[in-house]
Amino acid sequence: MSRRNKSRSGNRHQGDGAPDALPQGDENREGNSRRGRKRGRDGGGSGGNSRLILFGRHPVMMAIANPQRTIHKIWATENTRDEVMAALADAERDDIAVDSAGRTDLDEMLPPGTVHQGMAMHCAPLPQLSVEELIADHRDSEQCTVLILDQVTDPHNVGAILRSAAAFGASAVIVPDRHAPPETGVLAKSASGALETVPYIHAGNLNQTLDKLKGAHFWLAGMDGYAEQTLAEAKLHGRVGIVMGSEGEGLRRLTRESCDFLVKLPMSDRIESLNVSNAAAVALYELYRK
Repeated sequence: MSRRNKSRSGNRHQGDGAPDALPQGDENREGNSRRGRKRGRDGGGSGGNSRLILFGRHPVMMAIANPQRTIHKIWATENTRDEVMAALADAERDDIAVDSAGRTDLDEMLPPGTVHQGMAMHCAPLPQLSVEELIADHRDSEQCTVLILDQVTDPHNVGAILRSAAAFGASAVIVPDRHAPPETGVLAKSASGALETVPYIHAGNLNQTLDKLKGAHFWLAGMDGYAEQTLAEAKLHGRVGIVMGSEGEGLRRLTRESCDFLVKLPMSDRIESLNVSNAAAVALYELYRK
């Protein structure tokens, strides 16, 4: 992925008094509508929204370290300001504005109950990687694991899945344009910084995307609790796509039919199923350890 130029938002400074209010139209509050998404490396990020507020130590610090993240402003409390300034210096991004804010100021700026850990950031969504670009980037890779989510809508679950994808070396998390959370502060906080390291790809049509992956020699394994073989028994290697459905409905029929085979995780009879983010973590670990 190409790198964007460093954002320029004026010299770093210590603001006087309370910080400015959040930009109008931020999409950190769950339930807001998703806008159309642009494709390609030079396009807009997921959600097509130029206003995004990240919060929490890991999301903010990882965003500072990511040269593809255009940052407009950072708010930091007295206790976190030095850490933010040091991170900006390390990333050679000391042209980004840092305003001082009290914890109460941040509490009032952000949605109720937000765990901001004394820092927040106004930034642009990340540039979108397309499925075609993902395939091209890994054309010469013998091993490549991607995770495809079919109508997994909870941003906390998707964020946790991104975190597991980063931990276990997945190359991307792919979701459909509809029925998937956009890039928001809630998702980024749940991902604990992994949104900056794992491509989060919104595909226009999931079944067409699966066909493209199969055309690029990916084996597609759909997770299904009633499958005859386990993921370990499938002995997957090389280019692999793990396809997971929502907790309530599972894989949709067309998605299921697009998979090369179905697999399950071995479980005791004391519980019927795992949370989708937990199941994703186990599946990714199973592939990673091989």
